[in-house]
Amino acid sequence: MTQPIVECIPNFSEGRRVEVIDEIQAAIQQMSQIHVLDRHSDYDHNRTVITFAGPPDRVAEAAFQAIARAAQLINLEEHEGEHPRIGATDVVPFVPIAGITMEECIDMARELGRRVGEQLEIPVYLYEKAATRPDRVNLENIRRGEYEGLKESIERDPERAPDFGPPKLGSAGATVIGARTPLIAFNVYLTTSEVDIARRIARAVRHSSGGLRYVKALGMLVEGRAQVSMNLTDYERTPVARVVELIRREADRYGVSIHHTELVGLIPQAAIVDAAQWYLQLDEFERDQILETRLYAAMRAGEPEAGFLDRLAEGTPTPGGGSAAAHAGAMGAALVAMVGRLTLGKKKYAEVQEQMEQLVQRAEALRRHLQEAVELDAQAFEGVMQAFRMPKGTEAEKQARREAIEQATHKAAEVPLQVCRWCAEVVAMAADAAALGNRNAVSDAGSGAAMAGAGFQAAAYNVRINATSVSDRKAAQRWLEELEHLEAEVAEQGKRVRATLDQALNPS
Repeated sequence: MTQPIVECIPNFSEGRRVEVIDEIQAAIQQMSQIHVLDRHSDYDHNRTVITFAGPPDRVAEAAFQAIARAAQLINLEEHEGEHPRIGATDVVPFVPIAGITMEECIDMARELGRRVGEQLEIPVYLYEKAATRPDRVNLENIRRGEYEGLKESIERDPERAPDFGPPKLGSAGATVIGARTPLIAFNVYLTTSEVDIARRIARAVRHSSGGLRYVKALGMLVEGRAQVSMNLTDYERTPVARVVELIRREADRYGVSIHHTELVGLIPQAAIVDAAQWYLQLDEFERDQILETRLYAAMRAGEPEAGFLDRLAEGTPTPGGGSAAAHAGAMGAALVAMVGRLTLGKKKYAEVQEQMEQLVQRAEALRRHLQEAVELDAQAFEGVMQAFRMPKGTEAEKQARREAIEQATHKAAEVPLQVCRWCAEVVAMAADAAALGNRNAVSDAGSGAAMAGAGFQAAAYNVRINATSVSDRKAAQRWLEELEHLEAEVAEQGKRVRATLDQALNPS
């Protein structure tokens, strides 16, 4: 089983006093099983980002200790810097890495927020996936007016009341806590000191003012250069290379160019590979052409650990049908990606190149999600079994056991329901791949649809069986209604695939 791993990337409003950041980092590292992966400080921003990871309970405790230490060492009344901020610990996001769902990270964020508000008496706002209000999903909305503006409004404006903690700011300010998908913090420095140019470019690039989707950007002056400071919230849908090239074009309008770029914290390997593939124009490139990827795969193949099919056949309750459903869906997504890559770079299909690039990116994302779901489904079922093993000697124990079984069964239904959603998307993408992709691979697109369709049906069985076991009938009814809607979509997209295959097999 995969050990649950969560990444946490707290941002602290201090980038100039090394001794202060050392103490905060020490508070994080004192927790066992915590790995500090990166630390990035910026003098002009007056901000430090620390990246660490580990088991969920250890990560949550490390985050709490870091927030507590930062509150003692950082005084927002004395703080100045280029980067917007409202707190000593300004923002604390949790990111699911392995063996844990986004929903669990949301629970972590809310529990940490409650604890910080109650024990440290620091106002806490929940954002991104953990947000309790639509207007607090985006961090910039919460940071409006920064520390100084929030200090004035938090006590008199009900709309600015925190989710946890007192409606009053002390010298530690407020903290924003949430759960999100991986984010790339990326800065572009220009060959000018005119910060207004950076601000104009940021306005052209960011989604909120009409630019690229999944891009947040600000223009500021850093180290004597105009900088476009960005957060890229979905590098799979808006790749880094596309962002850089738009900035390059916008900069040219003002007679300047890119001086250099900067990465804040860590970046997924896939984002770097995508950028390299784009700039080198490696249209026929496959990821297993990377030496290290091929080497690690060969090394893993020689390990004694049983493969998935061996584990499936062992006669143990997990992995079972739900994990097999996710595995089948992942194979379907892999086939869709394959068809997309066999289409890219072919002159005959020049008109659909952009569509195929997007199809490959999304298919790879779905493949990763479904691969993770193989383990998540097994964990969910084991959670049900553990709940049934709880003691039931007293009335209190019986009640606790009933509640645990109900909660575990909900999760055991929600994981395969998510697999159904992803498999339905894969079937639709397979239909697009069959219709638009390389005609020599049309049967592979059909195979992808068949695998994802089988994964959908298998996962649906798991949803239905768990729906019969929960006491919350409203929740069960919601699952079944969504399942019915998804089934109709899968059937419709399946017809599209078969029509394309029939045409290819029986050309007129």
